Amino acid sequence: MRGKLQQAGLVLAGVCAGVALTLNYSASANKDVAAPLPVEELRTFAEVFNAIKQGYVEPVDDKTLITGAISGMLSGLDPHSTYLDPDAFKELQVGTQGEFGGLGIEVGMEDGFVKVISPIEDTPAYRAGVRPGDLIIKLDETPVKGMSLSDAVKRMRGKPKSQIKLTIARKGENKPIELTLTREVIQVQSVKARMLEPGVGYVRVAQFQENTAPNLVRELGKLDKQGMKSLILDLRNDPGGLLHAAVGVSGAFLAQRALVVSTDGRTDDSRHKFFAAPEDYLRGGKDDYLKSVPASAKSMPMVVLVNGASASASEIVAGALQDHKRAVLVGTQTFGKGSVQSILPLTGNTAIKLTTARYYTPSGRSIQAKGIVPDITVDDTANGSFQRIRESDLEHHLINATDDANKASPAKTDKSSKADDGKDAKPAKEGDKPAAPEPEAIAPFEIGGKNDYQLSQALNVLKGIQIVQQNR
Repeated sequence: MRGKLQQAGLVLAGVCAGVALTLNYSASANKDVAAPLPVEELRTFAEVFNAIKQGYVEPVDDKTLITGAISGMLSGLDPHSTYLDPDAFKELQVGTQGEFGGLGIEVGMEDGFVKVISPIEDTPAYRAGVRPGDLIIKLDETPVKGMSLSDAVKRMRGKPKSQIKLTIARKGENKPIELTLTREVIQVQSVKARMLEPGVGYVRVAQFQENTAPNLVRELGKLDKQGMKSLILDLRNDPGGLLHAAVGVSGAFLAQRALVVSTDGRTDDSRHKFFAAPEDYLRGGKDDYLKSVPASAKSMPMVVLVNGASASASEIVAGALQDHKRAVLVGTQTFGKGSVQSILPLTGNTAIKLTTARYYTPSGRSIQAKGIVPDITVDDTANGSFQRIRESDLEHHLINATDDANKASPAKTDKSSKADDGKDAKPAKEGDKPAAPEPEAIAPFEIGGKNDYQLSQALNVLKGIQIVQQNR
């Protein structure tokens, strides 16, 4: 490890493995405070290495063994630390630009299987009906059990127009589901905007990419010219992305130099505060796009929509706007991915993705394993909310550092509570609220479409805010 965490690497604000990852410069801990090497443990490692080389049923090359050891060392830490081989490292860099080949699924690992965090909108996986919480148990005819996450992601990637069969285990289904998907070049349009009705603007941010914040500013300018007087910012199903993009999006609605998010870890370089300031949201010598934000964006009535699939960078934005009382949050509790991953490049075009810090909102709340609780809770549909996995459901997830209860007991996976208002919410008395219905019991809808229940409720909240402000 070399250099300093923030100066020479790549910082992540994404959700799990596969796509939607954050890049920024970082590096490792100071060599002066490095701990001595654990000689006895390394001797044991060497003995195991030698035993495999001499006695395993088939020959294994040194590179395979070392790579496997590195992967195992990282995967045992938390759901987001991992080893990136040359292909995975390249895919990560391409994915942050908003274009990559594959199926369009945010994935993690659970019990040796690939678990779907969320399908990305308007991708092969989304159109085929892949759902959050699905377990992928086979890729074509190859069982996933025992396969590393990076290997599984590599198999799902491929040439556009080539096909792959996914065998999925889904809760509530008696037998596996087989889906044949055709790979595409995934081009994620991160910002979409339109006028919902006279005076009411609607902006959806699907993912935080390199040009998300400048594109947001451009769309806000168009809506302003169309007479926008209030705004709904939709961050639902947004898995995250680039940290500086989240700071830029927040800065479009906050006062200049307002605190957006802070990070805290073990090293000096992992402790940092990010403000709505050019040095924190610009990369390189780009023009300051926030100078073009309509003045009304800083004060107009505003609602932010979130749900259980809003993660990482989208939680940073939601938390900042909530803490500064700039917007009213509507929806369900967010995913709770509040840890910082740094990309540490290694030799041979490889890297490790290592969790180095936790995120905190401007008021000091930790996002990790809790997420952001909206000001007004509104279910996904009029019939209830979808059951979704959250950060707190992932194996080996980091505890919430500000939660005394978590400090007193080891982290564990709660497989019985997967609703959006799950175990981190205030316990409900028996009979207060029915359990979240199975996904099969709820009719699917298009986010931002005419049957979008949460959007219609957000519109009602926005009109209520306008009435209150008019009567002041």
